[in-house]
Amino acid sequence: MRRIVLGDNLAVLRGLPAGIVRLAYLDPPFNTGRERRHTQLRTRRDANGDRTGFGGHRYRSEALGTSVYRDAFDDYLGFLAPRLAETRRLLTPDGSLFLHIDAREAHYCKVLLDELFGRHAFMNEIVWAYDYGGRTKRRWPAKHDTLFWYARDPSRYVFRYEDIDRVPYLAPGLAGPDKAARGKTPTDVWWMTIVSPTGREKTGYPTQKPLKLLERVVKVHSDPGDLVLDCFAGSGTTGEAAARLGRDYLLVDDNPEAVRVMARRLAWSAPEVLGAEELGDPPQV
Repeated sequence: MRRIVLGDNLAVLRGLPAGIVRLAYLDPPFNTGRERRHTQLRTRRDANGDRTGFGGHRYRSEALGTSVYRDAFDDYLGFLAPRLAETRRLLTPDGSLFLHIDAREAHYCKVLLDELFGRHAFMNEIVWAYDYGGRTKRRWPAKHDTLFWYARDPSRYVFRYEDIDRVPYLAPGLAGPDKAARGKTPTDVWWMTIVSPTGREKTGYPTQKPLKLLERVVKVHSDPGDLVLDCFAGSGTTGEAAARLGRDYLLVDDNPEAVRVMARRLAWSAPEVLGAEELGDPPQV
């Protein structure tokens, strides 16, 4: 299955049979209480441009389009709880769930996940740390997100240790030349930059996560041929990571623009794209 679905993710999840998903990654809205706006820009070299880039070169920017959505919920946990419960139902007996969230709601989500999965099923709190963007002078700048990892059964789950990408030692001289050349496996703090605003990976979708982040999750926590689920799929990064690593994917989003972005981005993997008019009630996928 390589499928993109436009629709309400709760209805879609309820239409799926239990136990078919080896790995689920959920990156829901963060409930910031603000309107989220992102303008996609195209830049070109221009001596009289409106911005300065690398090496002091001048560039002129052109707005290609703007995406806007309001990131606010009256009952955020009430919104998440049934979707997390359905996701748990869909997991194989050795499947895993990753919930990607920020500091505003992380502690509430942790309690909710403990209730749904059991505290014994909590495996890791992974901190994705990045160092990009503005820095407030009123408090410590917030430069990390949290990924909660829960196993459907903590006594059996997929963890492909040999497939973990290695990272440089911070003090290679203390590790010795052989270890320094090989690198080390990451801890539960993952230092990775965000998607470059001017890089080829950028799709223009406002909440896009870096491919490297999802490749690490998919590569270690699923096997080739497994089905990977992302029901807040956004720009489709989970689908690209899954397809490039030989996994299948099911991506769901209720935003038509997100589905258009995913369909373009993943066209090389030949996904089936289901629009709202093709779905039943509840959607059968």
